[in-house]
Amino acid sequence: MQKATKSSAAPPPAPTDIGILLFPEFSNLCLANAVEPLRAANSLARRPLYRWHFLGVQSGTIHSSSNLPVHIETRLSAYPGGDILLVMPSYGHTAHATPATLAALRACAPRHQMMVGLDTGSWLLGAAGLLDGYKATSHWDILGSLAERFPNIDVVEDRYVIDRNRASCGGATTTLDLMLALIGRAHGATLALNVAALFMHGERDPRLDPQARLPDDRILRAAAALMRRHIEQPLALSEIAKRLHMDQRRLQRICKEKAGTTPAQLYQSIRLAEAQRWLAQSRISVAEVAYRCGFGDATAMTRAFRRAVGQSPSQYRRALAS
Repeated sequence: MQKATKSSAAPPPAPTDIGILLFPEFSNLCLANAVEPLRAANSLARRPLYRWHFLGVQSGTIHSSSNLPVHIETRLSAYPGGDILLVMPSYGHTAHATPATLAALRACAPRHQMMVGLDTGSWLLGAAGLLDGYKATSHWDILGSLAERFPNIDVVEDRYVIDRNRASCGGATTTLDLMLALIGRAHGATLALNVAALFMHGERDPRLDPQARLPDDRILRAAAALMRRHIEQPLALSEIAKRLHMDQRRLQRICKEKAGTTPAQLYQSIRLAEAQRWLAQSRISVAEVAYRCGFGDATAMTRAFRRAVGQSPSQYRRALAS
């Protein structure tokens, strides 16, 4: 009898391919808020979930509004397409809406699963007719003119909007909110919260009026940011709720409704992500990693690590080295 052979594991899915269309005088802050969450997601997942390419209408080098040079890998007209196209004109958006650029945007739209206008990028997508019948937002300085110029767009005042295969955001800082939302849609709320916590995004200023009622998604990000700040000596969940000016029951409800998890599970996922970073980037002992990540001892971390990752910390470290 022939001995059965163990089937090989399925290869991981291909990374999401993202084109970033830049124009002269683009915003450094907008670009960083688009790319850094993708890099962080790759780092936390320990595999390439995303890859990105810098595109331009013309080849060569494009300089940002603060003179940061970025080398253009491919002209938009020659780009074969991908999963997402981020359109980032920032300043001078009306001057960039040339017939050639709009034609190139229309031609490449069928080659992408999603088209995204960052900052003033909605203007270019609107001028190309790619937002007709969609909800969209943009930089708030141009919301009125966007609605007036393109009446077929349902212009809304919001930090970001995702409507089917179109997305848009209201400015450079809201780009981070949009990217976190896209990461959460593709890879789950826990990873998105881990990425947000890595950048301390959403932490509530303790000087704020404790009676001010923040939206639940902002409270969730604030909780994750607090957890990220207190890894080596974890806070009690009651203390996290207290610092967010709410009771623990409400925090439990928000985590369940918005992330499908409990505060304790979210906290542990953040600490385990930090443990993976230490195991990958240092040679300190597993016991020391456990201490730095807020576990009582190496045995406790190993149990949690094995449940989450499918390997012990030592096996995980050896696999990275092989």
